[in-house]
Amino acid sequence: MDLVFNTVLEALLAERESFNQIWFAGDKVTPPACCYQVNFPRLELVISGEYRNQIEDPEFGITEVKVMAGDALYIPPNCWNKPDWSEDCSVLSLLFGRRQVGFSLVSKRKGEEGFYDVQKYSIQTRTGHAIDNILEALNALAREPNKKQIDEYLLLALLSYSKSMLGEPSEAVSPKKRSEDLYQGICIYIQENFHKSIDRTTIANRFNISPNHLSRMFRQQGHMTLADYITWVRIERAKFMLKKYTFRLTEVATRCGFQDVNYFYRVFKNKTSYTPSDYRAMVKV
Repeated sequence: MDLVFNTVLEALLAERESFNQIWFAGDKVTPPACCYQVNFPRLELVISGEYRNQIEDPEFGITEVKVMAGDALYIPPNCWNKPDWSEDCSVLSLLFGRRQVGFSLVSKRKGEEGFYDVQKYSIQTRTGHAIDNILEALNALAREPNKKQIDEYLLLALLSYSKSMLGEPSEAVSPKKRSEDLYQGICIYIQENFHKSIDRTTIANRFNISPNHLSRMFRQQGHMTLADYITWVRIERAKFMLKKYTFRLTEVATRCGFQDVNYFYRVFKNKTSYTPSDYRAMVKV
């Protein structure tokens, strides 16, 4: 699978000495429901077609943009975007987590339900390397009004470094490394989809493994069970929303994947020792 993304990145770097337009997502206004908002930076590149999104505009608030081939959309940590996938498009996404980098290539046909091609891959993040500084510079640049042409240089450097992190396509992958990569990919998937109705069965089906294998992997690779990890991701996002936004508790619960606000209340208090209301009051002081 790394060969696919190596080839795509190599083609992008060969074809594009510059970008037609670079969009930066923001986090100043209250995000709409069902948007993508995670605590790590993301980069989205249109391979072909038209990729429609709602993002935040510094002057006009929430606005719709058409991200085309040759454009780029950069989403800093905790910023948001809301794609509608209404047109034909193929989109490459790079997700820069704390412990892993995720690569995702999805294709959509206009008028059809779901995606007709989805390919995902992940690798462990290099820490203490140039990529940390590139991402830090992009996150800082996102807050500045004048980004030309530094944004292009930084994004090209990010793409080039990401390609180098994939390694040689012919490199042999040990079973242990393959298991670690799968685990990291599942963690990325949960961090992206925590607001949806996901559980052991749906995640196992998504990655073509058995539910028992999935549970065993988390016992071996992680420091908590799968269910505890999903809950941890959701509670951390709920803490962020309670601190930053004025959503009602029902909406916080729904946006974090809890369909029952009373259950959300109980889980939040169990994990933090505070009720959601008390936590909001404490962090707002």
